[in-house]
Amino acid sequence: MSLPSPAIVTKLRAAGCVFAEDEARLLTAAAQTPADLIDMVDRRAAGLPLEHVLGWAEFCGLRIVVDPGVFVPRPRTEFLLRQASAMAAGSGPGTVAVDLCCGTGALGAALVAALERVELHASDIDPAAVACARRNLAATGGHVYEGDLYEPLPPALRGRIDLLLANVPYVPTDEIGMLPAEARLHEARVALDGGADGLDVLRRVTAAAGEWLAPGGHLLFETSERQVPQAVETVTRDGLTPRVARSDEWDATVVIGTRPAA
Repeated sequence: MSLPSPAIVTKLRAAGCVFAEDEARLLTAAAQTPADLIDMVDRRAAGLPLEHVLGWAEFCGLRIVVDPGVFVPRPRTEFLLRQASAMAAGSGPGTVAVDLCCGTGALGAALVAALERVELHASDIDPAAVACARRNLAATGGHVYEGDLYEPLPPALRGRIDLLLANVPYVPTDEIGMLPAEARLHEARVALDGGADGLDVLRRVTAAAGEWLAPGGHLLFETSERQVPQAVETVTRDGLTPRVARSDEWDATVVIGTRPAA
């Protein structure tokens, strides 16, 4: 199968799929049989995220496995990856990187693909995400741990991390109900809910970041524009030097906290 039928496009468009033609092409290409295609289209039309139907998402040019219920990597997060890659590029090979709240492991996989050599570690509290990340990072030599933030990481990493990528949940609890149904109904709440102001998990990350980062190491995380002042205050309070990077193209805001070199 290669060309989607007009009926598939019509059904997807009626279900509210904005990019119905593109989605129809992807589903048609992925289907193994006509029955398989019908099932996939039905699931997508019922509201299942396209990435969960296909079983993968594209991120930084990589095909990332996305299992049911696992947070789907967003295109805007590629901006965070670009910031991290640029910081590591000038420091030579041998970067020690940790991907906290790793989800599918997309950030870690993309970082390994972008840099010459990376010692990669990743962790997530969601068992389904950990299983997914292990599949995506199997070929990278990265290590994936199940547990809460830093808790499962090897103690030997303390004070050695050059890049700490923490794509933490930052949606305020009261705003979860306003998310698109694809996220609200089909992604783990633990990957979305950031507490009352959306920064609860971030505060826990920054509180311990200084003891895990190497001197001159960087913490990078995504946030919303309106959360930037509080996020910067949190980073500063915990002894890191903040910098904000913004991309209108990606509609993304990244805060970078650097541990002083001395």
